[in-house]
Amino acid sequence: MDKMDELVSRATAAREKAYCPYSGFAVGAAVLTPDGRIFTGCNVENASYGLTNCAERTAVFKAISEGAREIVAVAVVAEGEPPPPCGACRQVLAEFGPRAEVVLASTTGERIRTSVDSLLPAAFRFKK
Repeated sequence: MDKMDELVSRATAAREKAYCPYSGFAVGAAVLTPDGRIFTGCNVENASYGLTNCAERTAVFKAISEGAREIVAVAVVAEGEPPPPCGACRQVLAEFGPRAEVVLASTTGERIRTSVDSLLPAAFRFKK
């Protein structure tokens, strides 16, 4: 199994933990760091919709909270068509993995391979 297959598998498992009583749309994500660690996340909804957190950001924030500062790949899994990350997730992914490989996958096995740069070609970058 290659790393992208493993990421999809781990994101699929994370999806099972999603808390989505409002939308019913469960999403799982997994990110890979340069040292080979994988961090997973699921979407966590809130009655105040603006406080909802997407699976991609959950996975990235878990990685960062454990000391990672870069991601090299990400997988996102949902039911239906392969799910593109929302704008907020694209910006967070660009912060920690601007050239990261991305696989968007459906629960039926459909996959789209792309990159963070392709998803957000003009990402905001803070320069000191």
